[in-house]
Amino acid sequence: MSQNKPKKYPSKRKRHNAKWMPILLAGGGVLLVFLAFFALRDQPSPKAAIEVSGAPSLKVDQEKIDLGDVKLNQLAQVTFQLTNVGDQTLRFTKDPYIEVVEGC
Repeated sequence: MSQNKPKKYPSKRKRHNAKWMPILLAGGGVLLVFLAFFALRDQPSPKAAIEVSGAPSLKVDQEKIDLGDVKLNQLAQVTFQLTNVGDQTLRFTKDPYIEVVEGC
């Protein structure tokens, strides 16, 4: 009886895998550097100067808006800017509303 020897893989296959190894390592290194850059980058700077510390604070660019005389059923459009000047996140617990004062 003859003994069967296990077949060996050809040496080409080992060279083929070894050829791609440096490319895969370089790609993995670039990916790690890219992820580290985005994980460790600075937080975005606030758009407005912080005036209140420890709490959110809402600031309006115009305290009063005078539209003059507006006829009934005539469309009036006003633009104003709201800014959070606190160092905490501003969250509304209720729906914001606008009060229209007539005859003042």
